[in-house]
Amino acid sequence: MWGSMLLALGTGIVIGIVFQSLRIPSPAPPFLGLLGLLGMFLGQRLIPWIKLWLSSK
Repeated sequence: MWGSMLLALGTGIVIGIVFQSLRIPSPAPPFLGLLGLLGMFLGQRLIPWIKLWLSSK
């Protein structure tokens, strides 16, 4: 899983560099939208951790 995430991050960085060097506007959502996506991702990961924590008590 970490390999896929690092590959996706690396690919995004390379594409961002290409877009910036060609002066093409980024198709990515604004920063606040990306923070919302991060929150959704963390929320999905949090539920299994909470269930595991509660079941261990």
